[in-house]
Amino acid sequence: MSEKQAKNDAGWKFDNSYSRLPNFFYTKINPTPVSSPKLIILNAPLASSLGLDEGALRSSDSLAIFAGNQIPDGGLSIAQAYAGHQFGQFNRLGDGRAHLLGEQLTPQGERVDIQLKGSGKTPYSRYLDGRAGLGPMLREYIISEAMFALGIPTTRSLAVVSTGETFLRETEQSGAILTRVAASHIRFATFQYASEFGTVDELRALADYTVLRHFPEATGAENRYLALLQEVIKRQAQLIVKWQLVGFVHGVMNTDNIAISGETIDYGPCAFLDVYEPGTVFSSRDSEGRYAYGKQPDIAAWNLTRFAETLLPLLHDDEKQGAKLIEDAISDFSEQYHSNWLSGMRSKLGICNEESEDDSLIEGLLHLMQTYRADYTNTFRALTLDRPEDTIMYDKLDFRQWYELWQARLSRQQEAKAFSHQLMSNNNPAIIPRNHRVEEALTSAVVQGDYSVMERLLDVLSSPYAYSAEQVEYATPPVLSTNCYRTFCGT
Repeated sequence: MSEKQAKNDAGWKFDNSYSRLPNFFYTKINPTPVSSPKLIILNAPLASSLGLDEGALRSSDSLAIFAGNQIPDGGLSIAQAYAGHQFGQFNRLGDGRAHLLGEQLTPQGERVDIQLKGSGKTPYSRYLDGRAGLGPMLREYIISEAMFALGIPTTRSLAVVSTGETFLRETEQSGAILTRVAASHIRFATFQYASEFGTVDELRALADYTVLRHFPEATGAENRYLALLQEVIKRQAQLIVKWQLVGFVHGVMNTDNIAISGETIDYGPCAFLDVYEPGTVFSSRDSEGRYAYGKQPDIAAWNLTRFAETLLPLLHDDEKQGAKLIEDAISDFSEQYHSNWLSGMRSKLGICNEESEDDSLIEGLLHLMQTYRADYTNTFRALTLDRPEDTIMYDKLDFRQWYELWQARLSRQQEAKAFSHQLMSNNNPAIIPRNHRVEEALTSAVVQGDYSVMERLLDVLSSPYAYSAEQVEYATPPVLSTNCYRTFCGT
């Protein structure tokens, strides 16, 4: 395996702070080289924000980095260890097909992970080949960039390269490697791994590192580990609300797929609602509906409890006192979540102040949407455009009664109608990455070798709140949508 380092013409400015943790947390291992890599897509705006030169990133030297054939100057390739709950069952895990090359120090003074995904086997591969398919990697690129444009904290995609090789995973697939950018890849499951298999000193080292990297304001707290827990809870409450407000279904909220930073990570069997139905499940693996759209807040609380339990030895010398701190902190999640959700839903309806009946007004609309199988995104789009006649519910008496209540509610606030309209426009996307549009783009790319469909989709998704004429065709739901769309964990 080559350890040759690529020359640094692109602007890489690496540090490797995670590798300065005890080696219990990772294994030093290089990616597995591939035969004939080809650059499929490069995220130029992201590259610029990272302090990287787009032209240099299109060179053969950079292609070798994106393919895992060379390590960038200053990089140190490792695979991270973790262990967590998958569909409620605890497993020892780790990066089975990913290599962390290091942390890019950006012109803005930020530190972000640069990770290759689909780059070969590691000691944590669990009998898999360490490879990933072109379709799933392009899918992660599309959805993660759409989430960024929607204003939702997320990992991002810098590049996708094809490997020139195929591999067998149910069917023969074309190989690909995605370069992922993240605030970090520290997961709830990283803490579970330390708690279950490490020493208290190793757990403390991880917690201290996490505080310094993500929550430096907590270093001066009376109890920095309690402050860490509280900040993680706060970020999760904010994140899950943002998912719910746009109808995003993560699909596999295992604790190894939840980032401490509060970013959305691991776009496996995710998708977006067409019809509003809280019980919607897209993942082919989730036969019990554990990770249904409507259950995501409850699962977040469950995952947070598992994370909090790992901090018990650090929170207090007395175990009972530590458990009480955990109980009190976790109990705040539901209140934070509901407060954030109510605020977000008010904005989606153009409501600028608070009234005690707002909750029932919002729930009333959601009930009607579920009853009449209304499209989630397009219902709010129609209300934003003041075209209630565009909704499937328009000729229903109970919807018209609700609409009158809503109009009366808006009339009781001091803000002008134009202000409410702008508030709605800013919070109701005109388009989302519709599942049928994503599949259309992937089929064109993977089967036909035509990337123009994907490129156009990415372009319109980059400004989801624009309400432009070119977006209209992308706002159309699939014909006879029944939410029977199925996704598979290929990423």
